[in-house]
Amino acid sequence: MEITGRIVKDASVFKVKENREVVNFSIAVNDSYKPKGSTETKKIVTYIDCSYWMSAGLAQWLKKGTLVQLFGRIGLNVYIGNDAQAHGSLTFHTSDIKILVFAQTDNNTHTGKTGQFDHLIPD
Repeated sequence: MEITGRIVKDASVFKVKENREVVNFSIAVNDSYKPKGSTETKKIVTYIDCSYWMSAGLAQWLKKGTLVQLFGRIGLNVYIGNDAQAHGSLTFHTSDIKILVFAQTDNNTHTGKTGQFDHLIPD
């Protein structure tokens, strides 16, 4: 499956057993539609919690605002909350990441650049 969205918070790396590391991050996927008989466009945002097990080094590029295209499989995390109600969240086990647009930085070095290695190209 392929999804595209913006990272909503800088990625974090967690160490798990057997010296393995996982990169966790969340994306927002924007969509819109016009209900039948309406002139108003409705906008919806879907948040997806993502994990990437291939390389923790990629986390340094997964910053808030970065537009990414992800490949992998989607899942659902269902649980009973403290309010005794059923809750759920979408998850995505990422097998490949393509950075489409880097997040803006304080010095704007990544603005408008695309691809995983374009940060090496001087402005």
